[in-house]
Amino acid sequence: PNRQMKQYIIAIDQSTSSTKALLFDEQCHMIGRTNVDHHQYYPQTGWVEHDAEEIYQNMVEAIRNLMEEGRGKMEEGAFSLAITNQRETAVVWNKQTGKPIANAVVWQDTRGAELCRELKELGYTRQVTAKSGLLIDPNFSASGVKWLLDNIEGAKDAANHGELLMGTIETWLIWKLTGGKSFATDHTNASRTMLFNIHTMDWDDDLLKLFGIPRSMMADVLPCDAVYGETTVEGIFPQPIPIAGVLGDSHGALVGQMCFTKGSGKVTYGTGSSVMVNIGEEPQAAPDGLVTSVGFSAFGKVYYGFEGNIYSTGATLKWIADQLQLVGHPSEMEALATSVEDNGGVYIVPAFSGLGAPWWQSGVKGAVFGLTFATTKAHFLRAALESIAYQIKDLVDVMARATGGRLSEICADGGPTKNKFLMQFQADMLETPVVCTEVDDASALGAVIMNGFARGLWKSFDEVIGLRKVTDIYRPNSQCSKLNAQLYKGWRDAVNQLISKH
Repeated sequence: PNRQMKQYIIAIDQSTSSTKALLFDEQCHMIGRTNVDHHQYYPQTGWVEHDAEEIYQNMVEAIRNLMEEGRGKMEEGAFSLAITNQRETAVVWNKQTGKPIANAVVWQDTRGAELCRELKELGYTRQVTAKSGLLIDPNFSASGVKWLLDNIEGAKDAANHGELLMGTIETWLIWKLTGGKSFATDHTNASRTMLFNIHTMDWDDDLLKLFGIPRSMMADVLPCDAVYGETTVEGIFPQPIPIAGVLGDSHGALVGQMCFTKGSGKVTYGTGSSVMVNIGEEPQAAPDGLVTSVGFSAFGKVYYGFEGNIYSTGATLKWIADQLQLVGHPSEMEALATSVEDNGGVYIVPAFSGLGAPWWQSGVKGAVFGLTFATTKAHFLRAALESIAYQIKDLVDVMARATGGRLSEICADGGPTKNKFLMQFQADMLETPVVCTEVDDASALGAVIMNGFARGLWKSFDEVIGLRKVTDIYRPNSQCSKLNAQLYKGWRDAVNQLISKH
């Protein structure tokens, strides 16, 4: 890049609920952000859809708003675009018309559950896991794509005639931004489709056959720090700007949190929570109930990660505020939760949509244990906050054992990291330091870092690590370890009761 001009990077963070456009300078300072929500469609129980065209339009609108708002703050400069996105959500579109054949099947959608069950019964579990690193689960893209090909009229024929393309959201956005010139995905998003072989680093013919998906539908797979094409973003930019730096949102957070070394991991506290640990350059088999994915790829190397997803963390707090209306806003919970000594024996197991990793009990419903007449609202709120830390401990313990002991540190990001009680309780539960960083948008920062690598702004991981801004480090309190072990046992008992009843 031309070093005389100031470099601006627009990071698109296309999430499950909205599309953000964030403006960063070359020191990774965020200087602007805009946000456009999109509709959630629930046509039937267990179905969750997005309109891919709406998401594309929202992205263009978000960039337009960002550029207008940033007018006064920006010098003359060169722009480029980086993308991080909700993963597994699958779009199938016609390459002639450029139109999706149906709404996108979102990662939360369970219409592929029946197919996944059949494949497991037919004994495909080991093969799928050995190749893709994943569990057979409707969360990943393959079963949703197969459902569309089987159920949308004429889709299977069109696919077999090479007329259809499939992609996760970033593939669709890149294709649209480049006017169909670039049909590409990155290693991380590809590794979440259940169609990609994490050993050969290519689409797997056996897996494609298993799901009846012709290879002609699949995009080129590139490293995260590649240049993906160029775009004027529907004429917002007079000259085309490069699209560089692409990765799925959890992977973006791993990079944004600078987890470049083996044994470092991150927890994103969002609606659910994604826990990912860098396991180095060898893809190991994940412990039971977890998956192995490409963590990120850069500088010609591939770094793998263990990952587990917990369905309801921030969602539990939102439910308490919005549905039960026990507080006006989740931020009010900390004061109430700390007004009592302990949880009063109350445990909330927030299995609103089943239990995720490491349990994978999709049929279980949420439950509250240990209510007595002495239980107050404060106990209930404290139990809700504690449930987040317990669920994350369930996962991190399993990962740590598989990587040979305790993790060096856990980096935390997302809204609930502002809750000091929760962060300290988390460190105590994990017996590992929890590092909170100043980045509210770790995923977007990860995309920016990959964009910088792609364009030669930074030549190594070390050059970027210096940019990390740590706000708080919560160290485990060793005095409480006995008490914490008791609390955690209470949690495990609650979960086990729930699972055995089911």
